[in-house]
Amino acid sequence: MKSFLLAVFFGCFCLLATAPAQAQLYSSADFDKKYDGLLKHPGVQIESAEAINYMYNYKFALADREFRWLRVRYPSHPMPYFLMGMAEWWKIVPNTDVEDYDDRCLALMDTTITLAEELYDKSEDKLEASFFLAGAYAFKGRIYSERKKWTKATFAGKNALKYFEKCKGNGDLNPELMFGDGLYNYYAKWIPENYALLKPILMFFPKGNKQEGIQQLEKTANNAFYTRVEARYFLLQIYSMENQYDKAYDMAKFMAEQYPDNPFFERYYARSAFVRGRLTEAETISKDILTKIAAGKDGYEGVSGRTAAYILAYIYQNFYRNVPEAKKYYQQSVDFAIKTNQKGTGYYWSSLLGLARIADSEKNYDQARAYYTEVMDNAEKKSAQYQEAKKAIKEGKQSRREERRKRRE
Repeated sequence: MKSFLLAVFFGCFCLLATAPAQAQLYSSADFDKKYDGLLKHPGVQIESAEAINYMYNYKFALADREFRWLRVRYPSHPMPYFLMGMAEWWKIVPNTDVEDYDDRCLALMDTTITLAEELYDKSEDKLEASFFLAGAYAFKGRIYSERKKWTKATFAGKNALKYFEKCKGNGDLNPELMFGDGLYNYYAKWIPENYALLKPILMFFPKGNKQEGIQQLEKTANNAFYTRVEARYFLLQIYSMENQYDKAYDMAKFMAEQYPDNPFFERYYARSAFVRGRLTEAETISKDILTKIAAGKDGYEGVSGRTAAYILAYIYQNFYRNVPEAKKYYQQSVDFAIKTNQKGTGYYWSSLLGLARIADSEKNYDQARAYYTEVMDNAEKKSAQYQEAKKAIKEGKQSRREERRKRRE
């Protein structure tokens, strides 16, 4: 489920610098004299830029080293803990079913909240503390919603919204805060359209506007300093859901080129290139994904593998007419889906159908029937894959009866 629920604007509070820069050291005393908080501190922005780029490119050890240095520099400030927690979230992103990083991410966000509350109580300017309180609560809400812990997700979302409202109206941060508005506007409308059971929860929150939300996210993606990458992360998914495949392709390609070892961006690049009919491009990217999975690169796992293998299987079957390679990749996609407990996905059903069609063409009817049966056992009854499998089994039975009749004659 695309379970962003009410805390979907979680990422609007992460610090993003778009390119590495040479760090200039600022002492804590210098920070205290010149700036109201770390958010507006140019030295901190410069120091954190390279670390954040490491994080988005899945160089977590390098990012963690820099985040820990920020924690040494500013031990009582919520920012270092928030960034460290954000890195744990990005470890979850490639496969949100994996819960290995939940506890550490939640613990770091709890520490962020504790320190931000202390900052809120002692500061005359509540903006920076509210900024981190909103972000930490929203991250917690995102994880709880992924785990379908709706009560906790709702509580965290309401707290995030409360502090988010306190941040509004600040001229320096308006491009960043527009990200929160954009995500809320889109998903507050999208969720009840797709998940009727969640409508009662959303009754307590303002109504959304999907088109306005997309426009706000696009402005953030183009103009924001802190939240640019997070806006693009969500826009990739939204463009796909809204069938805006040209925009999805352009965004995915740009992000994959900027962060070539980010499995989420590379997977979307492969998908969008495939949908756009850029098959040579899709083939190259998909093979790169499988190579990185085999090499054990951080973040590259079965979900990306399932997608890449299916794309390659389809290309080899339908364009190269290379049946052995097609069978190999279809089976890889099936194996990846089983490994990640994703039998309820279109990639699994379609890969089985690909194997079934090949088995039919090779007159291996029993094997084909087994594949079709597996599709029917797992696919949604209204899906095209289920209907094709059902029709194929019915036609297979008729063909066998006809063959038996002819033999008797």
